[in-house]
Amino acid sequence: MKSLTIAALLSVASIAFPAVASAPLNYDDARHLLNRTGFGATDAEIRRMVGKTREEAAHTLLAATRTTAVTAPPAWANDAGPLRYPRGENASEIEKKQFQQEQIRDGLELRGWWLDEMLATPSPLTERMTLFWHNHFVSSQQKVKLARLMYGQNVTLRAHALGHYGDLLHAVARDPAMVIYLDSAQNRKGTPNENFSRELMELFTLGEGNYGEQDIKEAARAFTGWSLDRDRGRFVFRRLIHDYGDKTVLGRSGNFDGDDVLDILLAKAQTAEFITRKLWREFVSPDPDEAEVKKIASRFRDSRYDIKVALYDLLTADAFYAKENRGVLVKSPVDLVVGTLKQFDLKPGEPVPFAVAAAAMGQNLFSPPNVKGWPGGQTWINTSTLLARKAFLDRLFRADDAGVNMADASARAMTPAPIQAIAAGGVQESEVARRIRFLRAMERGLKSVQFDSVAWLAELDTTAHARADAATRLLLAYAPQAAADPASAPLAMVRQIVLDAAYQLK
Repeated sequence: MKSLTIAALLSVASIAFPAVASAPLNYDDARHLLNRTGFGATDAEIRRMVGKTREEAAHTLLAATRTTAVTAPPAWANDAGPLRYPRGENASEIEKKQFQQEQIRDGLELRGWWLDEMLATPSPLTERMTLFWHNHFVSSQQKVKLARLMYGQNVTLRAHALGHYGDLLHAVARDPAMVIYLDSAQNRKGTPNENFSRELMELFTLGEGNYGEQDIKEAARAFTGWSLDRDRGRFVFRRLIHDYGDKTVLGRSGNFDGDDVLDILLAKAQTAEFITRKLWREFVSPDPDEAEVKKIASRFRDSRYDIKVALYDLLTADAFYAKENRGVLVKSPVDLVVGTLKQFDLKPGEPVPFAVAAAAMGQNLFSPPNVKGWPGGQTWINTSTLLARKAFLDRLFRADDAGVNMADASARAMTPAPIQAIAAGGVQESEVARRIRFLRAMERGLKSVQFDSVAWLAELDTTAHARADAATRLLLAYAPQAAADPASAPLAMVRQIVLDAAYQLK
């Protein structure tokens, strides 16, 4: 039996089934699958998956994926108007400041919109993969500044999230937010900017050690002229500043343009292995099995980088269901916030505070910390973020406790002072400002949800005397530090389970 202490926390349709199918999934198998591929599976969702084989379950999830969101975007998201300051460079300082403040407000609204979509989507796997690619093809509102472009990139990531990786790579290379973030607009013949070509090789395709500095320089020449219409925020190719000379990239020579370089990188086995390795860490375990990675990557590459092929192999693998790989992944802040809201059927009237709460725990949507994104894994947990997580859960599950006045809660209860909270525009805040932001976000968010612990427990498909065990089995990846007392009050029982260290893992 596993146990975990706080100290430990700190340290698809086209896919054919195999000839011999696996045994049917039991409740724990189905729970594991749905929590790894979505956000906080409910008891009803798990029971609908019980009895399917691994292959049938994976096929069901992959067949249900989407390419568009179901939640209507903010009104400004599809505005075709100019993206510059009013009156362009002639704008006054007041107009510029107002424009910047508008972008910050839009950015907050955008965070809330995506959190709403994660809760509303009929395909949690789609949003899981959109979030995965958001942390792979990193760009940040902190540098891009324009919320409309960040929304556009999110749409692109979702459209290709479970399509072909090659199509996604080509689309992102032209994405206006990426053009700004990695300085492609400054890349011109005679004075190439290497930022995009460097991250393309290191972070998007090959991984470190599989290319040389000269490859980066030559690839940068191929991407010269890939630029942006700054008035409309659209990709443009400026042929007059493109370098039409011959280039040599990874041993191949020719008059390459950017698309040619992308195809050269996709032809390399290292690219398929690099992406498969990242998918393994996202869905299976922190330590990829290299033999399995190579096998899955080979099929992935042979399928023209069909992402569903790679996921199908991962989600049906023995390693995915292995006992030793359960409860070994730390929930990201978004996992924790969205999963908790979804699992307990809590419907925020105002989603933005919950997006801010995730930021306070270290994951500010649309603003990863740097070009490498959130490192994830055990780095999600430190002395500050762990206490912020506990405080979030502690306060959330006092919502139906009439004896607690949330407005009078002492600031001492929030002593963790989440050190990674970031303002909507990406500006680092002071320690005091972070505490205030987190406290205020929690108060607003808690006022918009109502948790009825009695009704929630009553919906579990079991008898009343077995509900403590049923709730524990639903909510925790393995046995808790202390079993919930079935005789305790419903809210106290739920609080004990969610405050157990195991609730931080999946």
